[in-house]
Amino acid sequence: MNILEKLLANQDLKYRDFQSPLIPGLPKEKMIGVRTPVIRSIAKELIKSGEWREFIAALPHEYYEENLLHGKLLGMVKTDYAELVALIEEFLPHIDNWAVCDTIAAHRLLLQPDDTYNRIKQWLRSNHPYTVRFGLVCLLQMYMDEHFRTEILDLAVQTDSEHYYVRMGVAWMLSYALIKQYDATLPLIESGALPKWTHNKTIQKAVESYRITDDRKAYLKSLRKK
Repeated sequence: MNILEKLLANQDLKYRDFQSPLIPGLPKEKMIGVRTPVIRSIAKELIKSGEWREFIAALPHEYYEENLLHGKLLGMVKTDYAELVALIEEFLPHIDNWAVCDTIAAHRLLLQPDDTYNRIKQWLRSNHPYTVRFGLVCLLQMYMDEHFRTEILDLAVQTDSEHYYVRMGVAWMLSYALIKQYDATLPLIESGALPKWTHNKTIQKAVESYRITDDRKAYLKSLRKK
């Protein structure tokens, strides 16, 4: 299967023009314009045929959609834990935008939650912003329920970066913590330990959720920094 030809055959220029402004910093000429259901379908074909390994070995990719497909595959393949971690870590340095980063829904990392948690702590110390963001996304996707631990909140405070998508990742993760672990997370918000922008963005995203009661929303709003 020639993946690039398949992607180009499904090009939608109007969709590319719509999508391009949503991913700042990514040159428009690096986007083909392929809708998500098509990319998901191609991923399923690659897994069924066994050709997915050949595709993900061909780094770096040229186009955004190739990276998007790569990320989608990492969330779908049924490989063993050690190989999945290796494949993810090979790909992380090549991620250059939030959309590809957030595509990797690698829940199979929970096959070994403690080992993955230690990996996440390493990713959060990376100099590469989208490696850091990936670690934050893993925390909000996989460590807000039975695997939650209060140390996660400390990790958020310690994630020191001026990169917009890292700061947004911290706020997004903490807003999930307020939704899922309100009593454990509220003291952090009350303490004012977070930078003003992150603090207020965390509250904003939390109060936008229908999963937080009106009383809690009102109290969180009262904690906004001016």
